[in-house]
Amino acid sequence: MAQEPFLVRFARDYGWRAYAIPVLAVITVWVLMDVFSTGNASPEAAPETPNLSTPTPDPTPLAGPDPADADPLSIPPTELPPGGPFTGQGQGTFRHIGDPLPRVGEGRTFTYIVEVENGINTAAYGGDDGFVSIVDATLSNPKGWIADPQFAFQHVAPDEDPDLRIQLTSLETTHALCGNDIAMETSCFYSDGNRVLINESRWVRGAIPFDGDLGSYRQYLINHEVGHGLGYAAHDFCAADGELAPIMMQQTLSVNNSELFRINPGEVYPDDGATCVFNPWPYPRGL
Repeated sequence: MAQEPFLVRFARDYGWRAYAIPVLAVITVWVLMDVFSTGNASPEAAPETPNLSTPTPDPTPLAGPDPADADPLSIPPTELPPGGPFTGQGQGTFRHIGDPLPRVGEGRTFTYIVEVENGINTAAYGGDDGFVSIVDATLSNPKGWIADPQFAFQHVAPDEDPDLRIQLTSLETTHALCGNDIAMETSCFYSDGNRVLINESRWVRGAIPFDGDLGSYRQYLINHEVGHGLGYAAHDFCAADGELAPIMMQQTLSVNNSELFRINPGEVYPDDGATCVFNPWPYPRGL
């Protein structure tokens, strides 16, 4: 009997597997060939992009302005410096601001209240609270009048008949009460009602002798005019070049004796050319 061919016998013994195995073998070979051919292929070069992190040379550093090269201010020291707006004419009536505070200092207590003339908008410099907080802080500062053991202050309610009424006033109200003997913006102490009048134009703009230090100038305004209210009616002069100006010197106008002498020869200022440094405190170095 003739022997069956191998392929016939294989197909009979393994059935459908006899066809599947060769097909799987072919597929396996094809997959392996594809993997190896892909791995050996050179990847397509990515397009070159600019190097954004390339450092650039630093520019030449800029030096700040040299004050020695600056021209002197062309504004006369008695003029208002440039700055924000202020109220020309208020309503002549006042609103009370702030709250009572404990007594500060050791001596005779000067009670005070703080008021703002109606028609003045204080929003540009901290509102009513901003104004009263500077007044309170200035009068309670240990470099202020309370450094002298004969003085104390207490912020009280308006119905307690205060010794001093510290008032922020408009330009025309200040002129009407303080007078206009010199054609310059000033503040004053108005004895009728013991009113410490703070000229809003100066509160906003400051004064040339203070070199733009508006905070110190505001402290000076309060201390100087309150000083008049405490009984220091006379003004004071610069003792020597380079010294701190005394608080009762008219620092709003100048810190130079000769300049103040030319403004008002009838005042206490000698025509000696002495120039002091602006100073907002009665006792900047203590007693």
